[in-house]
Amino acid sequence: MDHLASSNVPVYESRDEQRAIWDRCRDRGEPVLAVRNADRGYIVKYDLQHLDARLTSGVVQSLRDRVRSRRGYPTGTDPISEAEGVGGEAGHVSGELHAHSERAARELASHVSGFVLDRGNWA
Repeated sequence: MDHLASSNVPVYESRDEQRAIWDRCRDRGEPVLAVRNADRGYIVKYDLQHLDARLTSGVVQSLRDRVRSRRGYPTGTDPISEAEGVGGEAGHVSGELHAHSERAARELASHVSGFVLDRGNWA
């Protein structure tokens, strides 16, 4: 699998729900890709640490560029700032990208899945 439909992205709120998702992905040998329902919005999370894998530098840069191109710059933000431009952290092993609604987070996670789930993008 190298893509995840937005409707299939798991959403969690509690630590127990998070642990169940991480355990299931570990047991299946898959990266984690999920949405956290946080106090002030939604966070798309991806994680490859349990696979001893990482995204290549070129893929991380492409991921950041694509996510940045999908976002507008709110007034008062710095469009050069990586964290503000991407809306969080997008790293080689894990990332946390913020969204304002569950729907937006699921769509963002689906978009990110093309980068994260494709084993050809791993080092």
